[in-house]
Amino acid sequence: MKLKLHTIICSTRPGRIGPSIAKWFHDLAVQHEKFESVLVDLAEFNLPVYDEPEHPIRQNYQHEHTKKWAGSVNAADAYVFVTPEYNFGPPPSLLNALDYVYKEWNYKPAALVSYGGISGGLRAAQMEKLTLTTLKMMPILEAVVIQNAAGHFDDNDNFLPGDVHKTSGISLLDELHRWAEALKTMRK
Repeated sequence: MKLKLHTIICSTRPGRIGPSIAKWFHDLAVQHEKFESVLVDLAEFNLPVYDEPEHPIRQNYQHEHTKKWAGSVNAADAYVFVTPEYNFGPPPSLLNALDYVYKEWNYKPAALVSYGGISGGLRAAQMEKLTLTTLKMMPILEAVVIQNAAGHFDDNDNFLPGDVHKTSGISLLDELHRWAEALKTMRK
């Protein structure tokens, strides 16, 4: 049975470009064939600012939106966060979603496909890695960085990856699979 990879669209704002980038990466993961790949849109969960009465470590979730999100997070063996940079940091929607659950993230690897202006979202990616380690996740080094993201779209808003994005994506998937295989033993 293949390990399950969730490619998570982290921006939830109207007019976002994340879905097009995430679709490209998801398609790349499907072609890669090492994972069962699932595209997850954080916006579809409609998570309010964290509203559970108990600490997430207890997993005593009261709200349906939390139970649905916890089920999605728990179903994956690895994650790729497709993330923009907002004011030199991660989008609040991602930080909120990460905080909603705890044990469901534990002992799983994560990678980042970041996008933005000249930095390509690298400042946000570095900050996200700190949060991921606190959730007992393993953020890997390999990444896809999309600089000046607005210039990589056609007239129909489809993401047009360069060779560096494709090559980086394959390297990311190869390494993520290695970590997913290794960390699977820790979750038993």
